[in-house]
Amino acid sequence: MSAARVGAARALVLRPEPGNARTVAALRVRGVAAIGVPLFAVRALDWTVPDAGAFDALLLTSANAVRVGGAGLAALAALPVVAVGAATAAAARAAGLRVAVTGDGDAATAVAAAGGAFPRLLHLAGREHVELPGVARVITYASEHVAVAPGALSAAVDGVVLLHSARAAARFAELAADLPRDRVRVAALSASVADAAGTGWARVAVADAPNDARLIEAAMRAIDPTCGRGDNARHE
Repeated sequence: MSAARVGAARALVLRPEPGNARTVAALRVRGVAAIGVPLFAVRALDWTVPDAGAFDALLLTSANAVRVGGAGLAALAALPVVAVGAATAAAARAAGLRVAVTGDGDAATAVAAAGGAFPRLLHLAGREHVELPGVARVITYASEHVAVAPGALSAAVDGVVLLHSARAAARFAELAADLPRDRVRVAALSASVADAAGTGWARVAVADAPNDARLIEAAMRAIDPTCGRGDNARHE
């Protein structure tokens, strides 16, 4: 991709803070004019701490569980951690937790990676979460809607919007109902996230692994299909 083409590109990042600022910064390093418009904010919830002795490990599927876990998380710190991916594992280590398993996919993949070593997992989950058969769960945080200023999403026109979750994809599609979809490109964390956004977009590029770095690469392909692999980008 030429410097001129990158420099003219614009991206809209919708994930909550503090991740939003990190994604925006990473895109700007790539020469993309990135704008952060979080659609959700993470809020800690009151929760009852289970008996740590009843479990073999904590399952963390988001760094949010670490950031807002508070005293409850500290009470479970003796348990090793099964983390969904590298970013969540890094947050757990920064909080003083011991990471035993780091997955490289979704929550079910992380559970499978734990194998038989940790049969009794305790998932510190968000209010909106994926059900995991056989895994105990306690809800520790919620991602709640943030009011979006009129016109804030118009930056997506002739640009690319990065979608980190199916909830964000569905909400963006609802809020952007008046935007011309044939002038909006989409970069999605996974195929299911892309599906949640609906159809009619100028281009959809799906990350080849569910992490922010690969989503940014998908956004670069959405901007210019000649940038890297293009086999998981499609026209709508």
